[in-house]
Amino acid sequence: VRWVSPAPSPRDASHGDLATNAAMVLAKPTGQNPRALAEKLVEVLRADADIASADVAGPGFVNLRLKDGFWQAHLAALLGEGRNYGRSKIGGGRKANVEYVSANPTGPMHVGHCRGAVVGDTLANLMAFAGYDVTKEYVINDAGSQIDVLGRSAMLRYREALGQDIGEIPPGLYPGDYLVPVGQALAKEFGRSLLEMPEEEALAIAKDRTVDAMMAMIREDLALLNVHHDVFFSERTLHADNAKKIRAAIADLTLKGHIYKGKLPPPKGEKPDDWEDREQTLFRSTAVGDDMDRALVKSDGSFTYFAADVAYLKDKVERGFVDLIYVLGADHGGYVKRLEALARAVAGDTVKLTVLLCQLVKLFRDGEPVRMSKRSGDFVTLRDVVEEVGRDPIRFMMLYRKNDAPLDFDFAKVTEQSKDNPVFYVQYASARCHSVFRQASEQLGEANFDRNRLVASVSSLTDEGE
Repeated sequence: VRWVSPAPSPRDASHGDLATNAAMVLAKPTGQNPRALAEKLVEVLRADADIASADVAGPGFVNLRLKDGFWQAHLAALLGEGRNYGRSKIGGGRKANVEYVSANPTGPMHVGHCRGAVVGDTLANLMAFAGYDVTKEYVINDAGSQIDVLGRSAMLRYREALGQDIGEIPPGLYPGDYLVPVGQALAKEFGRSLLEMPEEEALAIAKDRTVDAMMAMIREDLALLNVHHDVFFSERTLHADNAKKIRAAIADLTLKGHIYKGKLPPPKGEKPDDWEDREQTLFRSTAVGDDMDRALVKSDGSFTYFAADVAYLKDKVERGFVDLIYVLGADHGGYVKRLEALARAVAGDTVKLTVLLCQLVKLFRDGEPVRMSKRSGDFVTLRDVVEEVGRDPIRFMMLYRKNDAPLDFDFAKVTEQSKDNPVFYVQYASARCHSVFRQASEQLGEANFDRNRLVASVSSLTDEGE
């Protein structure tokens, strides 16, 4: 047995450098008494060349103290490798696709998008550091009813730019002022010609231009967080050429026996007004782990959103990805089982699919909650937050809690200069470390203060404080 991963440091330093509850975790599956199992672990661990002592404590904790040589070797490696310290080849070049953010292109990024952006970006960076061939991907949800609403909202701003009195923004449209420049750009490019076109033709142009403008804004917003994607995948490409890719994906599942004609049971509880008791094309997802079969075609003959998911996942597999990671918002919890089932149906055991759900971020200012709604145009943008508190504090705080735990983000606390603010505490520690190096360099002289000399002298560090 080798010690291969760090365990938490004991609260009491006299208990050693590391402590682990491994024996208590493994006791039940191995059918052993936890303390007896801990004794066995300790017996093996004491033979490890890096371990100075290993002792059992309480019901089965194991306290470890590491030899000076262990710390000296790792400090030398850290100094020698610099930013490459910890880099590995665990991934073995496996192709991994990490999809994250994928916010609807209906407006600027708001603070609620921060968490998924940071979690996904950090995970992708870590996987690349560990030897995976990572692609960072953003799906542009540029098909569907929300884009129709966006286009109509932009057309209203276009009329406004032409001098028309548009009055109050009608309910159901996006009222945000961020669409005013889009309307002005349409007026500058097309003059009054859009008003003279058939409505559907003009709306199609407005939708294209508006989505392009929103995505340019989103890219700029994400760049403020140092988030950059490799691929921006358009959902509309799945619907192009009479939905060629969607039809091909469904045909492939049909050949595998996963598609059938049938009826879905009515929803539990009160039936929604639009529910229809009809025969339809269904994906037999319950056969591959889902809790219900999924509809692929609507009553009007158009494809469901899930049908596009089928084609999109198939596209990823065809691009050679074997690790598919989706970073989604907490409101997508119902998608986990269906995506896992879909991956099994499309690719069997040739791909590994993982879904990470990010809980909501609650924004506070001086302890008071900040209400937000993109549809009403009342929200705090990502740009607002970055400009007020900075990029690094945001990235730090978005990772401060587990992604599946709720997170409160208070402007006042994040910018507070005290040890109660973890961001400030880490920044303060970093500043102190840099100060030590700067003073050492000044006192020893640049010639005597270089990386090679430091590496050569780490063996002299034996004191606990050092």
